[in-house]
Amino acid sequence: GLLLVAGCSSGGGGGKTTAHGVPLVKAGQLTTCTHLPYPPFQSEIDGKVQGFDVSLIDLVAKDLGVKQAIVDTPFENFKTGAFLNSDQCDLAAAGMTITPERKKNVDFSDPYFEATQAVLVDKKSGIDSLAGVKAKGKKLGAQAQTTGEDYARKRGFDPVSFESSDAVLNGLRTGQVQAVIIDYPVVQGWLKDKANAGAFKVVDNLNTGEQYGFTVKKGNTKLVDALNAAIKDAKADGTYKKLYEKWIGPYDESAATASPSAS
Repeated sequence: GLLLVAGCSSGGGGGKTTAHGVPLVKAGQLTTCTHLPYPPFQSEIDGKVQGFDVSLIDLVAKDLGVKQAIVDTPFENFKTGAFLNSDQCDLAAAGMTITPERKKNVDFSDPYFEATQAVLVDKKSGIDSLAGVKAKGKKLGAQAQTTGEDYARKRGFDPVSFESSDAVLNGLRTGQVQAVIIDYPVVQGWLKDKANAGAFKVVDNLNTGEQYGFTVKKGNTKLVDALNAAIKDAKADGTYKKLYEKWIGPYDESAATASPSAS
């Protein structure tokens, strides 16, 4: 039942319609901005956008009595909240880390996922850690405008930037880079593929204290409340665990115990 609409489409109602008291930019639907592909959180599978984030937002839409519609947009817009402010989308869901800088432009839901960064390397590279990338003079890749790229730069790397997570993996596969730093759940998804698991390995798992949140336009407290209620209910009734195991892998209890105050 998901609709993928073009990134240049108009947001329509500008928040004039509501569902259960929550303002919506378009009547009858909860419009979500995302950036495709970013498996296992959101990607197009069999002509339909699916993933962990998608499934969680579907729960919110169900609570509001509407359907979710998804708009594919550039990731850099998530930092500024541009598509939220222009009423193109009600919320953004893109495996997005909660940061003080981003909080200046958007309001976040409670954290819904604990994220770590992984360093994935070509098995033939001889690299055995993030430090080894620099020691051996190898190239490091990262997705542009992400906390993984920021992490690399703060540690003295000049990473090759790629537009999407798929492009990051392709850069590794084609030898443009010999190592990449990216969110560990994304790496978990890649390594489910036997060909990827045969060619690449994780050599570092970096606990950066990151937590993912969904974002809304500043001041949209009604939608934040709806998001938080859906996350809380999903964790309480086992739905969160089920979705985690479906999309990400073996359930990590810490992923469900993120404290709102830690955001």
